[in-house]
Amino acid sequence: MNPEINVIGVIPARYASTRLPYKLLRKICGKSLLQRTWENASGCHALDELIIACDHQALYEEARKIGAKAVLTSLDHTSGTDRIAEAVSDIDAKIIINIQADEPLMHPSAIDSLAQEMLLHPDLAMATVKTRINDTVQINDPAVVKVVCDCSGFALYFSRCPIPYDRDKKGSSYYKHLGLYAYTKDFLYTFKNLPPSKLEETEKLEQLRALEAGCPIKVIETRFDSWGVDTQEDLSRVEKILAEKENS
Repeated sequence: MNPEINVIGVIPARYASTRLPYKLLRKICGKSLLQRTWENASGCHALDELIIACDHQALYEEARKIGAKAVLTSLDHTSGTDRIAEAVSDIDAKIIINIQADEPLMHPSAIDSLAQEMLLHPDLAMATVKTRINDTVQINDPAVVKVVCDCSGFALYFSRCPIPYDRDKKGSSYYKHLGLYAYTKDFLYTFKNLPPSKLEETEKLEQLRALEAGCPIKVIETRFDSWGVDTQEDLSRVEKILAEKENS
């Protein structure tokens, strides 16, 4: 009998990338970006299983080479969510954690805390993570997604714009949304089958599809920031951070 799987982490890996072609195979301090992300996520305590869902043979071969459990999914998926849904379709799990393949700096404790939040509150269908923004440059950077929440910690809105708007310059707090999601397996398929929403297409933020459909998203806070890799500049920044960490 297979052991019960409460939480499964899935890294959706996409080969093509417009701004940084084949970025997941690019080296960061001697290891591919994909390997860096997988090794980082492997440090989580809450995951019963960790899978890389690949859309290309080259990524699948890289995943197997580094010792990861991997599956090859359809090329036709338009989002990582769709790729994850295919990867876990035959797995009996309660909670699915979507771990972005280009986020090698995501702190394992953020993933663990997200999983624990879902397990402690079975009524939650979806949750994600935020961290306080301390750099004013990030507030105005459209590549940094901001989130505002209600008093119970549920998302009110996500935006690439600075929200809330600090009209009277009183020094409002801003929070960065980290690209990490948890869903119940049932809700994953509900979310996947929702049609793209107007807000989602306007901001190019998939999570707005859930909000616009009336599905609440719990947002937990972490003190650990993370940097995604979308450009060569991002790659260089992450490489510098990892090099400093390894040298220390």
